[in-house]
Amino acid sequence: MVITAPIPASRDEFRSAEAPEPGGSRTGLWLWPFVLTFGLTDYGLADSQLGRDELVTWDMVNRSTGQILATLQNVDAVHGTYYLLMHLWVGLFGDSVISLRIPTALAVAGTASVVSLIGDRLFGHRAGILAGILFAIVPAVSRYGQEARSYALVIFAVSLATLLLLRALDNPRSPWRWAAYSLTLAVVGLLHLIALSVVLAHACVLAAHARQDRSLWWKSGLALLATAGCVAPVALLGRSQAQRQLYWVPEPDSWAFLSMMRDVFASALCAGALIALALLARSPRKAPLLLCGTWALVPPVLVWLASHGEVSYFRHVYVLFTLPAWALLAGAGLSTVPRSRKATAALVAALAVLTLSDQKQMRQPFEHDAPVPLDYAAAADVIKQRHQPGDAVVYDRANTWKLDSGVQYYLPRDLKMRDVFLSRTPTAINDLYPVECSAPVHCLKGEQRIWLLTQGADFPFTAINPMQANALQSQYKLSASESVTGMTVSLLVRKEKS
Repeated sequence: MVITAPIPASRDEFRSAEAPEPGGSRTGLWLWPFVLTFGLTDYGLADSQLGRDELVTWDMVNRSTGQILATLQNVDAVHGTYYLLMHLWVGLFGDSVISLRIPTALAVAGTASVVSLIGDRLFGHRAGILAGILFAIVPAVSRYGQEARSYALVIFAVSLATLLLLRALDNPRSPWRWAAYSLTLAVVGLLHLIALSVVLAHACVLAAHARQDRSLWWKSGLALLATAGCVAPVALLGRSQAQRQLYWVPEPDSWAFLSMMRDVFASALCAGALIALALLARSPRKAPLLLCGTWALVPPVLVWLASHGEVSYFRHVYVLFTLPAWALLAGAGLSTVPRSRKATAALVAALAVLTLSDQKQMRQPFEHDAPVPLDYAAAADVIKQRHQPGDAVVYDRANTWKLDSGVQYYLPRDLKMRDVFLSRTPTAINDLYPVECSAPVHCLKGEQRIWLLTQGADFPFTAINPMQANALQSQYKLSASESVTGMTVSLLVRKEKS
């Protein structure tokens, strides 16, 4: 990959020198990558159980709009736009695993189409469709296209904003094109603030064009100012909540950057292959390489640097939006090999085969909670089989976040049990975390049977809050206990009075 300083650019600087493709080929340019990506992502869409982050999504989207907005004032404001969108979606299509994940599957499929369209503009038709195909077979695309979180939508929004910027530069006099770019960029920020670092790549494009057309300075400035105005409230609120939400993220060392790149692709082999192909990327016009190179490399570096202050933001999911840039460069690199369709197809097929094990790993039952698997569905099945009216429940909240939500999701909606030590629900206090009663012994209401769900296979009373354990042991005895993956489901029965 060759990257040089910006040079004066004409309006054709970001258009391939190849002859335009016929209409059928143009349709295939975006259609086939979409179909391939959606097909791969849709395969095994419900094989993995919901992970903790997805359970947060489920919790939030089932609140009313007013409750969501009130919660965002206290926590998770940076994901608020996603929650509101998913609230509307769930209202229409329900909250099954497939329903929760379909929007992200569609988002990565849409991204593949956009990547192909960008690649066609920057490097030519062949490079464009190869970029879309390479994007589709990256294991991380399937992994996060199957997760009910905002990251896939962020990838799509960043890619679309980049395409719309190139279209605006085709016709800088069109206010509608600048408005479309600004609006999409605002959506990027509202979905995830860190993704706005792609603006640095866009700035390289704008600077190159502005040498020929100085009016682009104020036009792009207005577009970016409008975006900043939309995003500023979320940025300020998110900044105030960052310490509370990211206190657990460690500060990265000098080697962490390499591990991040591996995790971004969800495959060391795929990362190595696409980066190697990206190094082969060539273009008679330097600006496309500058755009994609900056998009691919600068955001991870900025996140690494920013993570050495009060708060660490060093999570690979925050820079997944760089994947399209790597796919574009890899597509351009692959297009430089001899123009033999069989040879190119063989290389793509070889890469797909080599990443099959990683693709399989992405669809394991507990992948979304790795590396600490918890079989919520099996625990719920144990309760369903032996539940009796009047049963209550105690969840291990001291060691495991969202264990309660996980089991509740997989229980029938009409199976209700009193949560013995729950004082106030997260919804009631507009938060993500519940409040448990401070005097557990006074929270027992004389139920004959209590289900106790704990993480791990230890003796259940040693796995929960000691005060809660003492209260339970004073009035209940262990009747039965069954282990499932990562959890123990115990049934306590009331002691007979002597």
